[in-house]
Amino acid sequence: MKPIGYWLNRTDKALTGHMDDMLEGFGLTRIAWQVLNVLHDTPETTDAEVLSTLSANADAPTLTAALDTVLADGWATRPAPDRLAVTRDGRERLADVAERVDAFRALATTGISPDEYHTAVRVLERMTHNIETSTRAYRDAAPSR
Repeated sequence: MKPIGYWLNRTDKALTGHMDDMLEGFGLTRIAWQVLNVLHDTPETTDAEVLSTLSANADAPTLTAALDTVLADGWATRPAPDRLAVTRDGRERLADVAERVDAFRALATTGISPDEYHTAVRVLERMTHNIETSTRAYRDAAPSR
């Protein structure tokens, strides 16, 4: 059996590749779609909040490029300096995207029960917590150079 890191990397590449291909017709990538979800769920959010919320998904230059894309393509606007919001047209187009994403999620979870899915997520959450907590403790205990 391959270790969990192998499957995590392979799953993320498969998710990203398929979603990027699927979203290309909308002028989006997986990251741009994630940016739009943050903007949709948090009206008039700031650039910094988007970057913070999605920091585990991509680095700042990638997220900034995704923000630029959704602004340039009319998905989002700046109602005030350093504020972002989904446009009316963006909300309407997001409904079309949501249909495709729902179909993709159904494909990705074929043969996986809701309980299995929730168990997998909980296990990954715990592993992440264990590693991040240990890493912080290690850094705090390490001698200064």
